Amino acid sequence: MKAAVWQGRRDVRVEEVPDPVIREPTDAVIRITSSGLCGSDLHLYEVLAPFMTPGDVLGHEPMGVVEETGPEVASPRPGDRVVVPFQISCGACLMCRQGLQTQCETTQVASRGSGAALFGYTSLYGSVPGAQAEYLRVPQAHYGPIPVPPEVPDDRYLYLSDVLPTAWQAVEYADVPAGGSLVVLGLGPIGDMCCRIAAHRGVGHVIGVDLVTERLARARARGVEALDLTAYDDIVGAVRDRTGGRGPDAVIDAVGMEAHGSTPSRMLQNLTALLPDRLGERLAGTAGVDRLAAFYLAIDMVRRGGTVSLSGVYGGMADPLPMLKLFDKQIQLRMGQANVRRWVPDLLPLLSDDDPLGVDDFATHRLPLDRAPEAYEMFQRKDAAKVVFHP
Repeated sequence: MKAAVWQGRRDVRVEEVPDPVIREPTDAVIRITSSGLCGSDLHLYEVLAPFMTPGDVLGHEPMGVVEETGPEVASPRPGDRVVVPFQISCGACLMCRQGLQTQCETTQVASRGSGAALFGYTSLYGSVPGAQAEYLRVPQAHYGPIPVPPEVPDDRYLYLSDVLPTAWQAVEYADVPAGGSLVVLGLGPIGDMCCRIAAHRGVGHVIGVDLVTERLARARARGVEALDLTAYDDIVGAVRDRTGGRGPDAVIDAVGMEAHGSTPSRMLQNLTALLPDRLGERLAGTAGVDRLAAFYLAIDMVRRGGTVSLSGVYGGMADPLPMLKLFDKQIQLRMGQANVRRWVPDLLPLLSDDDPLGVDDFATHRLPLDRAPEAYEMFQRKDAAKVVFHP
């Protein structure tokens, strides 16, 4: 089959790879009909290169039709249409029963000290072949795949794989009080959806911050007050002026480890990515640092006693944090990969005919899988807000 594979830093190719097969009694094989390109994939494209191996199949936002199942999978059945969460979880362990599917004790990558295995996401998370491909082997298929109706376009349900639960959890963790204020830093796919969900849930004042003209316009079209970071010498002051002088009740950092304005950290990330594989992995796994400009901005911006919710991916093991400010301001921090299955019951009613979150036209580019190399380049340049592949 064809698949988008990682062959090196900024080097994605579409190649022929072996077809997936049933290996365990709880496996399924799915024919992919749509697969998203996520901002997290860009971390693999560059910064997390030390944890990648040439030939790794990318992608973790799949939707498709079940082709085959193992003997212990009673549901779904061959022919069923499903969307697949980006993490692999069993549904039965203590962590899954607590709604912490990203910490699943059955699929934890214990050898790396990591949580649940993820599709298409580095050796840290199990090196499981990903979903930017024609077919996908799905472990723990008795629990993970979410059945969806057969008669609506893929885009209606595709984002249950990652975008919707990630944004929903970020807003949930922000814990904005009734009528309160929320700032979302970064208006990429997750930040954009955070704004939509926050507005839908009745947050009193939603402010988005970005520096890409098209992203700002996209958010404003949905009624969000979107501020251009480059237009203000003091963005913190500008936000405080709009939030009673105190700052917002909560800030969501939807940017993560590759924030603009973190030159020393960017240089170290680039150096780590260029080192020989084993040396680069060792350095990144012990002394790696993130670009923390967005996180620092969130800490400065949020009001005293407020909450910072991190949905942007961070991976540094030696990040310096302003503990004095965090402690003095009594800031609450919530973070982590989204627990997809936990939030599905909340999200399914919103995927109704009136489409309140605008998922039907959320993608700006729909491309054949053969154009994956071009799509990665375009997405990194921020020339596309959301890309969906159709194998």
